[in-house]
Amino acid sequence: MDAIVTAGGIPMPGEPLYEYTNGSPKALLDIAGKPMIQWVLDALGEAETVKRVIVVGLLEDSGVTCPKPTTFVPGQGGMLQNVRAGVQKLFDLNPEAHNVLTVSSDIPAITGEMVDWTVNACQETDHDLYYNVITRQVMEARYPNSKRSYIRLKDMEVCGGDLNAIRARTVTANEALWERIIDARKNVFKQAALVGYDTLLLLLLRQMDIEKGIEQVGKRLDISGRVLFCPYAEIGMDIDKPHQLELLRADMARTVKA
Repeated sequence: MDAIVTAGGIPMPGEPLYEYTNGSPKALLDIAGKPMIQWVLDALGEAETVKRVIVVGLLEDSGVTCPKPTTFVPGQGGMLQNVRAGVQKLFDLNPEAHNVLTVSSDIPAITGEMVDWTVNACQETDHDLYYNVITRQVMEARYPNSKRSYIRLKDMEVCGGDLNAIRARTVTANEALWERIIDARKNVFKQAALVGYDTLLLLLLRQMDIEKGIEQVGKRLDISGRVLFCPYAEIGMDIDKPHQLELLRADMARTVKA
């Protein structure tokens, strides 16, 4: 499977990570002696199931590398737009592309084994979207001080992963749907209209289990989805705030020394 790494984003003054980046791309933050994205590219390079890598948001002269064939695409201004640009580039390189991994550049603790687990899980079925979720128990066993935000469902608490997969044609075939998703990303009322107020109410009341939730959202958006219950907390351990950055710097420094 080919992989798209979203590496756009430069923290602005007043944002949580600005004092650590000072106008540089977030993806290039130093983590235990390497740019953050380099750890992600190393994991994709180790993965037996990854064929090609597309990095969206950095230029080729950024200094990061990957042993797999790698293409760099300029950033498009947002995560979803970057995924879309990556898929369009992928079709230029491989018109027969089917599913594609979407990987955030801010999950530096992932490994090739974790990437392979996700790809192999996706290949068990034929859905439009595969979404990793990590239960609170799994996350806090690995990172007890991560202070993640969790979605409270009827039968569990989960957080989302930042390594997922999507059918490539889903991104390019339904322009209207994609624009609605982008438009609704930061507006709770538009999100409710997108997924359905009944679905949102059940989630708020904690009366919906995760399988039912993905089924209802899939029907509303006319796509099929599958939740992957991920055993790897590292896939959900992204870096959005200073304490998460310091946590992973310390954790991975110990890994390097070991």
